[in-house]
Amino acid sequence: MDEPVWDPTVFTKNRQRLLDGEVATAFLERVVALAQQRRLLSGEHFTVDGTLIEAWASVKSFTRKDGPPRPPDDPGNPTVNFRGERRSNLTHVSTTDPEARLVRKGSARRPSSLPGHALMDNRHGLVVNACATQASGTAEWEAAVQMVTALPRQVTLGADKGL
Repeated sequence: MDEPVWDPTVFTKNRQRLLDGEVATAFLERVVALAQQRRLLSGEHFTVDGTLIEAWASVKSFTRKDGPPRPPDDPGNPTVNFRGERRSNLTHVSTTDPEARLVRKGSARRPSSLPGHALMDNRHGLVVNACATQASGTAEWEAAVQMVTALPRQVTLGADKGL
């Protein structure tokens, strides 16, 4: 109880090492194998869905790629007027997180680093496959197709209207 709290940057510093070592993949595969062993998966009816993993960027950090940046009126918290300006990943880039992309979720565009995708067995709602992709307009569809084609036989698949 009196020990110092661990530093959360440990995860961010080791993120690439964990991804390269496929630790999360091995862990998920073991959980799915245990669920199959205990007959907790139907293997017939699945649902696919996605979520956005937020970037370490704000909408204000996106600047035009082709023009010089305007000097901010307040460097600590600049006001940015995007009214009438079309922003896209082709024309804008984040100054704080270059991997961030503008992604539409609902009616607003948000900065996202990686969309996360999950394939779930409907019997018990267990995740049987998951992945993260680079943000694009078709990432959710492509990830769903890739995860479903990895299943051993024909199945039924449910998805939201975003898919």
